[in-house]
Amino acid sequence: MDNNQQLLAQENEVLSPAVRIQYFDIVIQKAKGALLRDADGREYIDLLASASATNTGHCHPHVVEAIQKQAANLIQYTPAYFASGPEIELAQRLAKLAPMSGPVKVAWGNSGSDANDAIIKYSRAYTGRQYIVSFTGAYHGSTYGSMSISSVSLNMSRKMAPMLPGVVKVPYPDIHERLPHESEDEFVERMIAAFKLPFETYLPAEEVAAIVIEPIQGDGGIVKAPQKYMDFLWQFAHEHGIVIAIDEVNQGMGRTGKWWSIQNFGLEPDLMTVGKSIASGLPLSAIIGRAEIMDALGSPAVTYTTAGNPVTTAAANATLDVMEQEHLVERSAKLGPQVKAYFEKKREQYDFIGDIRFYGLDGGIDIIDPETGKGDEEATTKLIYRMYQLGVIIISLRGYILRFQPPLVITEDQLQQAFKAFDQALAELAAGKLSLPEDAGKIGW
Repeated sequence: MDNNQQLLAQENEVLSPAVRIQYFDIVIQKAKGALLRDADGREYIDLLASASATNTGHCHPHVVEAIQKQAANLIQYTPAYFASGPEIELAQRLAKLAPMSGPVKVAWGNSGSDANDAIIKYSRAYTGRQYIVSFTGAYHGSTYGSMSISSVSLNMSRKMAPMLPGVVKVPYPDIHERLPHESEDEFVERMIAAFKLPFETYLPAEEVAAIVIEPIQGDGGIVKAPQKYMDFLWQFAHEHGIVIAIDEVNQGMGRTGKWWSIQNFGLEPDLMTVGKSIASGLPLSAIIGRAEIMDALGSPAVTYTTAGNPVTTAAANATLDVMEQEHLVERSAKLGPQVKAYFEKKREQYDFIGDIRFYGLDGGIDIIDPETGKGDEEATTKLIYRMYQLGVIIISLRGYILRFQPPLVITEDQLQQAFKAFDQALAELAAGKLSLPEDAGKIGW
């Protein structure tokens, strides 16, 4: 038994199965940039970036130095009572970066989950209304509030009802739901009608506090909402005094070739949440919003012992430094089209490659059954497992979508190495040479 298996066997005796989505049996021991090393010393190219939580790469020297320097001075004194220098600096920088006009304020969380809980708190307090509208396919987190507005997996509600009351879910305008021969305009009109249906039958618009949306869904499949739909949504919200809130936890921090995914639409939200890569993977999140909304609550409504602590905010300031100094937003915008072109060329060669979506270094590649056009989960699992064997970490979404989200610092040489692995794995899949791993039934969401 190798080191990975020995360690996992030890962990399995004490770890709840609810905490991990299973993919590959590895224990990651070390990482640098876009490279990972497991407990057996094997190296992998990382095309996942810790679920888009390490956009600046693993163990960036500037971020490591900031963490070490701050830890030597002050690791923790609760921000619930006292401020610290890094926290003050970060609040100012995030307010300046926010894609909103007018005065903006910031609050802290420990994860994207509790930041998305705060959307519910602030919007209800500001409007005096109760209902929250969210979308199918959404992943907003695993605390009770964020889980209640999510709908990406049945295991986020199975055995846990009742969920938070006052939540209404409507269909996300997902291109996978287009009907045969349906134009984009026809599809958008159908999705708008589906959105309006609750408001026309049982949901009074004047009792809705917020509409919460991922402008580009992450775990839902790297799917971008149509511009026309988003324009309608913003107009509807403003006409009815509803707070429009966006989740930038997965898709923010340069992932889509913009600082924030909403900037792909030219629209301004009222509230937004940021997490994951904000501190290069350390436990920190933020909710940023228009000042009048953020002033609607008093402490301790959004107060946590460790949220916004000195070390995590120092790491976040260093992360912003790296993003700016190394032009990682621009780099994402530059490299994304190159990766998309690679897969488009492969699609000409292999009929099991379906729709390809890239927004910066943020990609979803559908693996389909050529005869039906439907997603092929078995082929996708074979493919990602073979890529793992070839030294590349990439996972699936919805069972049949390749999730391409490498650290934004990945080198072009590393991308070429990943492409060579894809060349081999795709050819082997086409030739029927790939088989499912023994635990295939447990892999994925």
